[in-house]
Amino acid sequence: MIDEQEKQEWYEFNQETIEALIADGSNADAPHTIEYHFAHADFDILEKAAVDAFKAGFEVGDAEELMLDDGGTVFCFDAVVERMLDPDLINKDTDALVQIANKHKIHYDGWGTYFIE
Repeated sequence: MIDEQEKQEWYEFNQETIEALIADGSNADAPHTIEYHFAHADFDILEKAAVDAFKAGFEVGDAEELMLDDGGTVFCFDAVVERMLDPDLINKDTDALVQIANKHKIHYDGWGTYFIE
């Protein structure tokens, strides 16, 4: 479960990531494809979270199975949306997606995007 303190840490991550993208020259005036990452060992649980993310307005990619260093497996999916590099918008997404992660007891692993010229 992500508590309020950890959510604040995600907000800081959001701000730092946005600042780094802009400092590196990514176009702050263009929308970016933001991919929010989720994982869980149980595919069925992850699938329910993916449905909720879709209902919340995100495009949901197909789940992938990944092998862990310890030999175990985990299933992952991305919830994708086009956003400006606006911390308020990304924090709002974080709030919605953390709520989904907490509801289904799955792992929320932040987000990434691609450099836009």
